Amino acid sequence: MSDDDGVAETVVVSYGPAADGIGDALGEPSYRRYLRRAHEGRVAAGEEWPEFVSRGCGSRAEVVLRVERVEGGSRIGEDTAVEFVPR
Repeated sequence: MSDDDGVAETVVVSYGPAADGIGDALGEPSYRRYLRRAHEGRVAAGEEWPEFVSRGCGSRAEVVLRVERVEGGSRIGEDTAVEFVPR
């Protein structure tokens, strides 16, 4: 197995301007854990993930997350760090 087939150290994911104000929800450890489980396996820059993010009080916001970079491997695993940046 080459390094490219290993578990990624970090996946950098962006969110669009329409999703402004959801940075706190994206930063929650539980949301990062959810994304690692939901998207476990191979991942590549350019992939887009349609998701929902809690806005509190039972309301949700739709957001399209885009994989910008995958560092240190090509698969998402339990220990992969997920970082968010605005697009």
